[in-house]
Amino acid sequence: MPTWLELTIRVLGVVVAFLLLPLIVGQTEHKVMAHMQGRLGPMYAGAFHGWAQLIADGVKFAQKEDITPRAADRQVFRLAPVIALLPYLVALLVIPLGPGDLVGQPLDIGLFLVLAVVGVGVVAVMMSAWASANKYSLLGGLRAAAQLLGYELPLVLAAASVAMAAGTLSLPGIVAAWQPWWLVWQLPALVVFFVAGLAEIRRPPFDMPIADSELVFGYMTEYTGLRFAFFLLAEYVGIVVIAALTTVLFLGGWKGPFGLDAELGWLWTLIKVFAVAFVIIWFRVAYPRLREDQLQRLCWLVLVPVALGQLVLTAGVRLALT
Repeated sequence: MPTWLELTIRVLGVVVAFLLLPLIVGQTEHKVMAHMQGRLGPMYAGAFHGWAQLIADGVKFAQKEDITPRAADRQVFRLAPVIALLPYLVALLVIPLGPGDLVGQPLDIGLFLVLAVVGVGVVAVMMSAWASANKYSLLGGLRAAAQLLGYELPLVLAAASVAMAAGTLSLPGIVAAWQPWWLVWQLPALVVFFVAGLAEIRRPPFDMPIADSELVFGYMTEYTGLRFAFFLLAEYVGIVVIAALTTVLFLGGWKGPFGLDAELGWLWTLIKVFAVAFVIIWFRVAYPRLREDQLQRLCWLVLVPVALGQLVLTAGVRLALT
């Protein structure tokens, strides 16, 4: 197969996953939250239990008027939703779905690239907050900047722990080195990474930058139509990326029971990703929003020390085994 054709197929596969998986996660959130709260959820859009609700929402957003505030910085205001989406698309390019060639683009420094591009999300938030010329948007942006810059540290430290344990920054290499006993050894890093990941994508209970009861809708207050839909899509893609990273780094990726990793590796990966996504949805229903002081205290007084302790433990174990 020519190189250009293989590259095109890989990119198209990642784009399809980029568009399809967030819709599945979003629909799952609708139904899971509804049943947890004793209601049915969407039922009429689609012949079976409202399966097409998110498609209907997309059509609705496309029909809405696209409004740009008169005092807004128009170019920055319009560019911000695109900047919010692009980092997650790049991240999906290097996250492996299965062994062998089931990855958009294998890189020896794949983990470094993913952590770098995911951190760009704060730029999109600040762009939208500043360009909106709205005090609620600006307050939401300032909260988001403090939250994302703070929680990025424990996120990186937890990822560094498992990379040190595997001896590589390659995401397929980390999965290949993973052993079941890592579920115990790297458990503190797993908890830190998962919680910091929730904060990075601003999911409840870490949604202070939006806080609709205080800030209308935070940095998204002035957005309408498709641009607002892009921010919502970025949230759901963020769920997929954090769930996929948690799966690849800490849950063994495509490794599963029965010795069928080569044949069913992609299926094990998807099962684990959707299981982690379910937990993310469950957190939204189960826990109230943290206050800003509680949010920062959790980051700096709990997650950062635990991540540093886990990093020291991993370094000690690695030295002892070599």
